[in-house]
Amino acid sequence: MEYLILILIGLFAAAVGSLVGIGGGVIIVPLLVFFGIDNDIISNVTPQSAVGTSSVVLIFIGLTAMMSYGRSNQLDRKNGMLFLFGIIPGALAGSYLSDVFTTESFKLYFGLFLIFLSVLLIIRDRIRPINIFQDERYVRPHVDHMGNVYHYGFPPYIAVIASFIAGLTAGLFGIGGGAIMTPMMLMLFRMPASIAIGTSMLIVFFGALSSATGHLLQSNVNFLHAAILVPSAFVGAKIGVYLNQKFNSDTVIIALRTVLLLLGLYMIIESFL
Repeated sequence: MEYLILILIGLFAAAVGSLVGIGGGVIIVPLLVFFGIDNDIISNVTPQSAVGTSSVVLIFIGLTAMMSYGRSNQLDRKNGMLFLFGIIPGALAGSYLSDVFTTESFKLYFGLFLIFLSVLLIIRDRIRPINIFQDERYVRPHVDHMGNVYHYGFPPYIAVIASFIAGLTAGLFGIGGGAIMTPMMLMLFRMPASIAIGTSMLIVFFGALSSATGHLLQSNVNFLHAAILVPSAFVGAKIGVYLNQKFNSDTVIIALRTVLLLLGLYMIIESFL
């Protein structure tokens, strides 16, 4: 039963994460906590091992989705590489900061973070893109997989600061950084959704790689769990990219923000029990 649950977690998290550009860590971590710490169905789970193991799995989710989106020109390589100057050091720093969490404090802060993400997903289509970070000196055209041409650009220092913040959350909570960067790219940097989702998977890959390195050095990775989650996540990421190119992801986002809200409330309540 334990192995079957891990396989299903990997499939579901990777499919949803690559479909909407969040990576999947926001699903893997709370489910590991729920089935491991709260119900003892999955053995040897701690907050740190859930975060570290999720980071390892996200390397493969990010790589698989990044390559697929790259082939269909849904990835802004130039700006994506710029984000790496913030995401890599941020994720490494966050991986060491995660060691301060107790089980109760982890549930509380991760629950609050999930609710914050749920709110971001609710408002991201209701708030018009902000022009304050747009700078004509950096505006460049980008052609997406449908042949549409978009013009956007932003100062490099803004991109590095934003991605460093996303990196901290990636290392702290094992989420890869896409859950924060995707709304930022949509609302702050005015990137089109198709490009933002693809580019976020590049961020997830490198953010997870940096975060996983920090967690590996601290022995925060359960290799048995990772060995089961990775193959199923690889398949799930392929499914998510395929669905992204065939269907409108709005319905999935509505369902996802509801799930994140409920998971967040559950973890906050559990932190006080």
